[in-house]
Amino acid sequence: MTGPGADHAVRRAEFGPLVLTFDDRVLEPREWTLAQSRWAAELLAERDGTAAGAAGAAGAAGPEGPEGAVLELCAGVGHIGLAAVAGSRRALVCVDANPVACAFARDNVAANATAERPAELTEVREGDLREAVADHERFALVIADPPYLPSADTGRFPADPLLAIDGGADGLDLAWTCLEVAERHLLPGGSVLLQLADTAQCDVVEAAWGTRHGLVPVDRRVVGRGALLRLDRA
Repeated sequence: MTGPGADHAVRRAEFGPLVLTFDDRVLEPREWTLAQSRWAAELLAERDGTAAGAAGAAGAAGPEGPEGAVLELCAGVGHIGLAAVAGSRRALVCVDANPVACAFARDNVAANATAERPAELTEVREGDLREAVADHERFALVIADPPYLPSADTGRFPADPLLAIDGGADGLDLAWTCLEVAERHLLPGGSVLLQLADTAQCDVVEAAWGTRHGLVPVDRRVVGRGALLRLDRA
């Protein structure tokens, strides 16, 4: 593996159906974030069920939404996206700026591959969120778990890597970036599932994004130490 070094002990943890590896240079997968994976899996199951047997290219829409790949932004070691598609044959693209996280994500893809879901269905890309997805690429579902702590609050979590938790002055810098990327690459009828700190951040995003852009807030859930916001392509 290319990520870990001699001074970083590799740890293992169960995350839903997955067994993951990571070290202290990346954010430890939290069990409560499985809620985002489960909500994504619900949407995919609904859409795959209604679209079963449908012919046509990716992007053909069934009653519950489009067929097509899944995009995970700020993917870390890949746990949320991998758990979301564990029961699906949809392609998954995981994007993160941290090379160590991407190295672990690639290992986690390989370690959790099955005959039903081979490793080839998942691609891990290292780079800036705005540059890692090609202009022509479109996705049926975007999962985003950006850093969402205000910079002034990050000192409360000294064990967590700063890159993984610092969301800027109000905690929303990377959330806006994720939504910008999602707006450009989401198929008609597709959905975004965005992880945020709390319902107050959901309110800010709904007020700003729902009135000026092509993504419409449709639902939210409070989970663990955070909140999830769903936005759909109108």
